Parts: sequence; C-alpha cells; structure tokens
Amino acid sequence: MNTTDFGRIGVWTTALRTDNPEHGHRVGDAAAELESLGYGTVWIGGSPAVAQAGPLLAATERLIVATGILSIWDHSPLDVAAARAELEREHPGRFVLGLGASHSVATERYQRPYSTMKEYLTGLDEAPEPVPASARVLAALGPKMLKLSHDRAAGAHPYLVTVEHTARAREILGGDALLAPELKVVLDPDLDAARATARGYLSFYLRLPNYTKNLERFGFEEADFADGGSDRLLDAVFALGDADAVARRVGEFLTAGADHVAVQVVGANPRTDLPLDAWRALAKVLPTKGA
Repeated sequence: MNTTDFGRIGVWTTALRTDNPEHGHRVGDAAAELESLGYGTVWIGGSPAVAQAGPLLAATERLIVATGILSIWDHSPLDVAAARAELEREHPGRFVLGLGASHSVATERYQRPYSTMKEYLTGLDEAPEPVPASARVLAALGPKMLKLSHDRAAGAHPYLVTVEHTARAREILGGDALLAPELKVVLDPDLDAARATARGYLSFYLRLPNYTKNLERFGFEEADFADGGSDRLLDAVFALGDADAVARRVGEFLTAGADHVAVQVVGANPRTDLPLDAWRALAKVLPTKGA
C-alpha cells in the first residue's frame, strides 16, 4: 500500500465500533458520510478486533479502514492473519492492520513489548495467509519501535504525540515509510472551555507510563502531567479552538513530516458520540480529498 492511499486526513474514533450499543446500526452511514466528505482513512480506536472493520468497509467504496490499534496481547497472529485475509478477499487493498503493544496497566501479560512485537510480526509473516508488511502499521513512540515500523511494516501510527515527535519520527523512518500520527481536537472557540474538555479526556492517558515517558523525551516534566495536564502540554498534544485554528495545527504536523493526520474529535462523550457536525466542519478546512 502506498502512503498516499491513506489520504492526508483521516478520522480516529472509538464511536464507529460496531459493538457500540449506543448506535451500532448507524456506523455504516457515518462511515459513508466520512468517505463523501473526503476523509481518506478511518482508524477504529479502543483495541478493536479485525472484524470491527468489516461493516465500515461494506458501507463504503474507497475508504481505508484501519485498526488503531489491535492489541498484540489479545489476539493471536494466526487468527489475525486469517481474519485479515477474509477482509482482503472481500475488500481488496482497503484494510490496514494497526498493531500495538498496549500498556502494562492494561494487561497482565505485558512484558518485553519490543521483542514480543517482533515475534508477533514473524507470526504474521509465517501464517498460512500472511499479512504483508505493506498492509500493517505499528503504534510506535520510541526510536526502536519506530525503526521496526520502517523495517517490518508500512510505517507508524503514533498516538498522543507532538509536532516535535513527528519531526523526530520522520528522521528515524526516513522518507519512504508512512507516518500517520493521531491528533486530538477540541472544536471550541472558547479556549478555557476547550482546555477543560481536553483535561477531562487527557487525564486517563496521563496514567499510562508509555505516554508520559515519551513526552518526557521532549521536555515535559511531572508537573505537566498533574490535574489533567498543563496548558503547555494541552497546547502540544491537542488542536484547540475553531476550525481554522485546528487546520493550522494539523498543518504543523504535516509540515513536520506527517504523511497523514488522524484527527480525533474530543467532546463530552468522545468514546461513544458520533461528532458528525464537527467532522463536517473540519472537512471544509482540512486538506481532505473533498476540500
């Protein structure tokens, strides 16, 4: 798969999971609208299984659908390869397997994440129906995992990162690998209110050491992680403000070396709400295929 196949802008969301009891029946229509708005890729959050992509692919014609990310602790490589092969037969070239090692607080099996990821990729390579490197990306933050993303996958899909991390990741990946960071967005012109929304959401992630250790590489300190995050941290890992402010922030990530930015709209209930109005507003100002 070519890096341009993803489009410049995608959507990262847990709300399009088909097991969401709030609106599981609506996700196909939402995915079809995202495609019509010009978004290139939908990244399904919340540690989805491969099967979660099926209904979104069936409801669209061109949209790339990716797991963002599938936890390597929860699914065997043989099962994943078989499920991916089925989707490939039904929707050729439109599913991308996003893989990650998750976090120590999320699974008791967490150990040796880098070595285990290498072994997992070997399992995908050696499956009866292998998953080619061009059809998988890694949730990479540190230098070793970023290098592995170049060597054994199509590229990297980092989560909760800064413009500076994006520039560093591009140096490590070189020019030929996909770099598709996720970027959280609070679409609210009242910056105080936007920061309050951002803090409410970010507080969960600041309890995960993989993220805080990565942010420390770029100059953030323990004080930045208190009470949902300092203003300095929020401004670095979110796009806050009106649609034009968000567009400028997304542009900074693209200029720093991202091929694709996966925007995650954060509102009152970001894990379940379908923020259709926000997606529509952003499509007017972001470099989507429809913009």
